[in-house]
Amino acid sequence: MTLLRWIVIAVVFVVLLFVSLQNAQTVTLQVFNVYSWQAPLVFVILVAFAIGVALGLIAGAIKIVRLKRQVNRLRRDQRSGAAAPATHPRAPGTGPASGPGFEPPSSGF
Repeated sequence: MTLLRWIVIAVVFVVLLFVSLQNAQTVTLQVFNVYSWQAPLVFVILVAFAIGVALGLIAGAIKIVRLKRQVNRLRRDQRSGAAAPATHPRAPGTGPASGPGFEPPSSGF
């Protein structure tokens, strides 16, 4: 299985290498007609891909930090609430022989 993985990686690398060698012409990037930059097309695509990956990783890291804070807050709330569980008295008429007419006698017979 690892041999198959290495073969696939090698094929993808060779294909990308040939595509990059065929797209080596120089392109000009202009930023609002203020700044222009000339570089090979492959390099421009690589930089754009790297910036996209970096922005995706930053967004994911921010989301993970928020979720960790939320989990810690919930755990803290759970620990403080577990010390005194809330018990509610039974509602009248829900137990056996309870409710109006089933009061215990106040005096003997």
